[in-house]
Amino acid sequence: MTVSDSLSQSFNSIEVSSHLQSCSVPIPKFLCSNIPLPPIFSQFIVFCLDLEFSEAREETHILLLKLKKKTIMADALVGTLADHLIQAFKHRCHQVNEFEPELNNLKTQLDFMKAFMADASRHKRKDEMVRTTLNIIRDLIYEADDILTDCIIHDDYRKENSYLRKFSAREKYFRYKTVEKLKKINFQIEKMKGTLPPYFQMMAIYRDQEQKRCSRRWTSPVFDESSIIGLRDDEKKIINWILPPTIAPIKIVIIGMGGLGKTTIAKIIFNHEMIKARFQKKIWVSVSQTVNEESIFKSMLKQLGEDITALDEGQILQKIQMTLLNCSFLLVMDDVWSVADGWWNKLSDGLPKSERHRNAIIITTRDKAVAKEMGVKESQIHHPKILNEQESWSLFTKFAFLPNEEMKLYPELKEVAKNIIRKCQGLPLAIKTISCLLRTKNKSISVWRGICDNFLEELCRRGSEGSVIASLQLSYDELPIRLKNCLLCCSICPEDSNISADWLIRWWVGEGFIEYKEIETAYNYLSELADRCLIEVVKKRDYDGKVHLIKMHDLVRDLIIKIAEDEAFCSSRPNQKIHRLAITESMDLNQLNYYSRLRSLLVQTSCPLQLENKIDMARFNSLRVLDLSYTLLGATSIKELFEWISSLKRLSYLKLTGNNELEKVPRSIGKLKTLEVLIFSLCKNLKQLPVEINSLQKLKILDVRCCPILSLPPGLSKLTNLQELSGFNMSSGCHLHELRCLKQLVVLKIQLTSTSKIQDD
Repeated sequence: MTVSDSLSQSFNSIEVSSHLQSCSVPIPKFLCSNIPLPPIFSQFIVFCLDLEFSEAREETHILLLKLKKKTIMADALVGTLADHLIQAFKHRCHQVNEFEPELNNLKTQLDFMKAFMADASRHKRKDEMVRTTLNIIRDLIYEADDILTDCIIHDDYRKENSYLRKFSAREKYFRYKTVEKLKKINFQIEKMKGTLPPYFQMMAIYRDQEQKRCSRRWTSPVFDESSIIGLRDDEKKIINWILPPTIAPIKIVIIGMGGLGKTTIAKIIFNHEMIKARFQKKIWVSVSQTVNEESIFKSMLKQLGEDITALDEGQILQKIQMTLLNCSFLLVMDDVWSVADGWWNKLSDGLPKSERHRNAIIITTRDKAVAKEMGVKESQIHHPKILNEQESWSLFTKFAFLPNEEMKLYPELKEVAKNIIRKCQGLPLAIKTISCLLRTKNKSISVWRGICDNFLEELCRRGSEGSVIASLQLSYDELPIRLKNCLLCCSICPEDSNISADWLIRWWVGEGFIEYKEIETAYNYLSELADRCLIEVVKKRDYDGKVHLIKMHDLVRDLIIKIAEDEAFCSSRPNQKIHRLAITESMDLNQLNYYSRLRSLLVQTSCPLQLENKIDMARFNSLRVLDLSYTLLGATSIKELFEWISSLKRLSYLKLTGNNELEKVPRSIGKLKTLEVLIFSLCKNLKQLPVEINSLQKLKILDVRCCPILSLPPGLSKLTNLQELSGFNMSSGCHLHELRCLKQLVVLKIQLTSTSKIQDD
């Protein structure tokens, strides 16, 4: 039994809500007697917020909310938050000294997990022990988050129900069981730490290998012109930017995802005859992820034909400036990942700014933010396109066959070859990688079909640093954790689908990845992922220019799916260890009986599903997000569905879009005290919301668009945290004055029809 399972049993015994009172758990006799309690209870009284000072209780409640948020983001764990928690107690309560060791222990364990995960995440693909340990840590974080969530829920109920006795037997039992679970988590981490010394020895080796690998990663301007296909338009555009005679120097950046051909385009320009005639000096610098500015400066000086012996960094920069002062030059900075260390400012300041010569700088990068930091104008950013079908076919046949072979000699391979090319989606490096692999294989339809069927595995097997998967993996590894989690959420979306930004962001709110007040930041996350060339913005909103629809390249999606499943983050394939599951039409719903770890359950299919009575979903006590859009209930009634839903005490996101069997929302919805996002859009028969909806004090988003709701329930002003209301119907008896008390409301989407009347109240 997990920590969360044990906690659920004990928590359900507490008299905090009418829907929990029916549950009962045997209470140990000693808790009901007058026997003096063990010291653990006096410690846990402090932890469970039973302070005699109301200000301390409020402050601690806020800090618990912050602590809960931190546990969700694996490598953004608590840090100094536990210190602040201790300080809050010290200011208000004299009992803290006895409990301070426990809090310090918790902080130490969380700090260890933070440091370990930051260090180990890059090497999890290399070592099974690292992967296993990371999975254990994630599970412990999820269990700790369940405990913190239950403590907050418990405290909220106690504030609403002041008649509950602070020191009742069941209260003591709840505290006792919770602190036992926290101690168990600390013990498990301590035990795990004892097995890690071999890992730290191994990590030293990995760091050394990583340093050598990064120092070896370089590019050169040398290339085979005969192998270039489909880049002539890119070449022409950039040449036309560079050649016109003007005084000011020009900076050009080529931005795109890994494997798109950025470096190849830069090589074409660098070796172009017109460029050779224009510039007296040409310099090619391979920057890469690990920047060594001294090596960069020395490489530049060597290419200028100067002696670098016995020169320090300042002298090298001065020498570069003097050498370039009286000549025109082209500088290519290839594969720039970051300018955070200030190396670019040093170099840029040291380059001559002569008005007699029009110099040019070409930069290749995967990140638009880097281009902006390097001072490139928006008008001189070039985004290479993927290859079209004809170009993809030409590149494929060029590398898939030996010089004495032709595709026409193997007509039976044509169809499977087209399928392979289709999976590459016009990405030049992917086409070249897979075609070079096929070149070494027998020209057998069974062999080629096997490679097509195992496309991603074959690309991963070609695990050189130059392979397309290795290239895309680098882009993922460089993401901060806030972007990694958001990108992994996209992995459950169907292939070639447009992904709604609103849907993603509301999911993030439900999971706790962001708070609603940070919604502007969430849109920035999507823009940043687009700037890093990991997603494509399909459409922006007309009225504010924010991202509306996105999509992913199939190879990026394949990589993200693999990472998400390896980390048990999310999947659309059955896996009992997974924490977020997308339901597909091919899935046997009876398998859900065994998914006790689920935090998100989402329908991701256009085919309606039958939800049968025999499916036991009571195990989902950790569920935060539930999306049953367009689900046909079969023999399950609306009442039975909501009886189950209302038992999910940790649920913060509920979406029932397009449920045509829903005419009236049952009163039991009022039991979902933790609900933050509630969506009933497109329920074409939904006419009434119960007054109990006003008890959802944490509700931030209410969406009833395209529902024939006659009127919103009275007392809506009680939803003091509501920040978005969509589908407010002006033609159904609803009046704007009902919203006056919603002081937090920032988004109001009104539904207007030909019968709507807008007038002063």
